[in-house]
Amino acid sequence: MGSEKDFFCPANGPPESGRPLPSARDRDSGGLRLRSDENLILLRHGQSVYNREKRFTGWADVPLSPTGEAEARRAGRLLRSQGLEYEIAFTSLLKRAIKTLWLVSEEMELEWVSAVKAVELNERHYGALQGRTRDEVAALAGEEQVRLWRRGFSERPPPLDYDDPRHPRFDRRYRFLAADRLPSAEALADVSDRIVPFWTDRIAPEVRSGRRVLVVSHGNALRALVKYLEGISDDGIAAVEIPTGVPLVYHLGPDLRPRSRRLLFEEEGIADDRRY
Repeated sequence: MGSEKDFFCPANGPPESGRPLPSARDRDSGGLRLRSDENLILLRHGQSVYNREKRFTGWADVPLSPTGEAEARRAGRLLRSQGLEYEIAFTSLLKRAIKTLWLVSEEMELEWVSAVKAVELNERHYGALQGRTRDEVAALAGEEQVRLWRRGFSERPPPLDYDDPRHPRFDRRYRFLAADRLPSAEALADVSDRIVPFWTDRIAPEVRSGRRVLVVSHGNALRALVKYLEGISDDGIAAVEIPTGVPLVYHLGPDLRPRSRRLLFEEEGIADDRRY
């Protein structure tokens, strides 16, 4: 993961929207509790081949890289070592997320647990940028525009042409969707508009029922969900980045607001309570 270890840490500390959440570390013992009250695990897929090449990915259905497969397996082993067995899983319709879930479930011996695949958990659609490297796009549009497209909340990239073969209307996995649900490009705000209702209607009821839920999704989709859960502002979300293959574990209270969070890193055999 290299320098991505600081992904979830805005330069100026925790989000301006609230107080830092307590961590899950047992500070009296110096160890880590196995928390039965931790009921939500968010996991970005392992590194994809486009991540490795620094290409805009979006809905392009690219596979995991060998590093990404190793990250997924490591995440599964770490969750298992922490006693964090999940009881239902949700993922997207993109194979880098699906394969990550498969590898996690294999490492945890949870292949039998139900998994829901949903387009609402797909990555942000990057429009005409998909498949192009950041350097290529920066040479055409400038570094500042690339920053706005990547980190801003309301900035949409240039859309795909309706007849472009990369448009999702040509992909059979989306044939059940109405045309107005097939994006040609999305801002993070658009991702929020689809993922928050899915959270409310499908995922939140599972958490309320007492199940521990695993959501394996994508960097921007998870940023949109974290923004909602933590009440991060439109400007504040620009500083939040989620790395590949690192579990983000929450304890949500009865109101489904976070009581604690921790990020699990495999360093010296312990988990890391790093917070953003």
